[in-house]
Amino acid sequence: MSTQLPATNSSGYNTPDSELESIVPIHPTAVRRPNYITVQSENTVYTDDHITAKYLNRGADVIVADGQFTILPTVKPYEFQTTRKVGKTGLMMIGLGGNNGSTLCATIIANRHQIAWHTKEGIQQPNYIGSVLRASTVRIGTEPSTGKEVHVPISDVLPMVHPNDLVLGGWDISGLPMDKAMERAKVLEYDLQRQVKPHMALLGRPLPSIYYPDFIAANQEARADNVVPGTDKQAHLEHIRADIRRFKAENQLDRVVVFWTANTERYSDIIPGVNDTAENILAAIKNSHSEVSPSTLFAVAAILEGEPFVNGAPQNTFVPGVIALAEREKSFIGGDDLKSGQTKLKSVLAEFLVNAGIKPLSIASYNHLGNNDGHNLSAEPQFKSKEISKSSVVDDMVDANRLLYKPPVLGATGKAAKGEHPDHIVVIKYVPAVGDSKRAIDEYYSEIFCGGRQTINIFNECEDSLLATPLILDLTILTELLTRVKYRGEGQTDFAPLHAVLSLLSYMCKAPLVKPGTDVINSLGRQRNALESFLKACVGLEGNSDLLLETRIW
Repeated sequence: MSTQLPATNSSGYNTPDSELESIVPIHPTAVRRPNYITVQSENTVYTDDHITAKYLNRGADVIVADGQFTILPTVKPYEFQTTRKVGKTGLMMIGLGGNNGSTLCATIIANRHQIAWHTKEGIQQPNYIGSVLRASTVRIGTEPSTGKEVHVPISDVLPMVHPNDLVLGGWDISGLPMDKAMERAKVLEYDLQRQVKPHMALLGRPLPSIYYPDFIAANQEARADNVVPGTDKQAHLEHIRADIRRFKAENQLDRVVVFWTANTERYSDIIPGVNDTAENILAAIKNSHSEVSPSTLFAVAAILEGEPFVNGAPQNTFVPGVIALAEREKSFIGGDDLKSGQTKLKSVLAEFLVNAGIKPLSIASYNHLGNNDGHNLSAEPQFKSKEISKSSVVDDMVDANRLLYKPPVLGATGKAAKGEHPDHIVVIKYVPAVGDSKRAIDEYYSEIFCGGRQTINIFNECEDSLLATPLILDLTILTELLTRVKYRGEGQTDFAPLHAVLSLLSYMCKAPLVKPGTDVINSLGRQRNALESFLKACVGLEGNSDLLLETRIW
């Protein structure tokens, strides 16, 4: 009597485990390294509960009089206190069943179970390449014996949640089960889909979401089969709040990050008495006002539940009343719009040109893509939201160099009030055939020495969701960390949380949300430097210095 061996080449639909699981090692971007960094300094104290660090914030006050600049250096002492324990964290995505949501769930599952897959190039292992926190490094000093610089992963500077540990859930206007949603997205390789499909099926269907047809393109109506019924926006708000509380309780979570990765909405009109104050936005919801968007409703629900909300799309979710409500409730918000491809490159190249003393005269950007994001953006109101998000990316770099560009004219209106800027246009077209593979073409037309001209053309082809998904992870992980960081200034006894608007998320966002009354920084280099400097400050290290004085002197 012979013994029948189990099948080793299953379709995957009944075989959750990867056949390559024991063959491929864990990728460096997914490796766990607890307590990797210890700073031995009088400025840094480690206890079982906290890391407390002293920090001197050095700046300068500038007085301008009669064309002369007088600079007064300033030093302000602060202390940062970071809770060391990383709580159990949930990620609730609005748009869970979309391209980004389904791709994120599938790739976390692949990393969590170390599922490798076959491609025409060979065996591919799961990883977190594209994540700033997991796949890039920061310089922390030099090794005395060699004089060589030492770099460590950014995720190792402070205790951060590992993406494999995120508890996943959320809402979608489409009720397609998550395994089918992944297939519909057509982002991932077939062999990976085959193996993660049983795990994705266990996630079930997304929770019913909020659907107001006026805010997204009419072409999305066919997908809207999983919506919270009725038109009472106060009832919808309470429904979403209850969803958050239930998800948190059922999964025994310490923190839930609520993340909008659904369709781009049209811009909401800012109306005095409706959405301009915290009280007015709550009253507008109670009265089911037409200018309260689904994303604003989700943001308010998260704020009132004391959970952070991140907007990964370009619409103005954070109307003034929502920002005021977050400040009042001491609840965290951040956004807007994931900065993954063309805009990220633009923020680098425009800064390079202006810093090189070259004057960009025009920047023309063209995109076409064929996923559902492109389908939604084919409607004019939704495209206008994206156009606004993309168009302001060079503003601060231009404002920093009035040698090249004429300054604003006091009392003027129109373009003169803003000052001279490059001509800047953005075009997005929907081409179904290319699917998730987005094409971006940019032309930079600049003035150079003595009236000369320079043209730089860039063609960028990328898998849209595979660039965006790691940014969702970064924003989620960084947001959770920032909820555990407190500070106190000189003379203050108690530590206080950071400001409600998490502007440190700017590196990952096209149109960064900043504290009211402060300037937006779009320069990618400055955004990165701010993030690195803050993380270092929390462990008592000085910010980035490329002076490298020891290499300049005897």
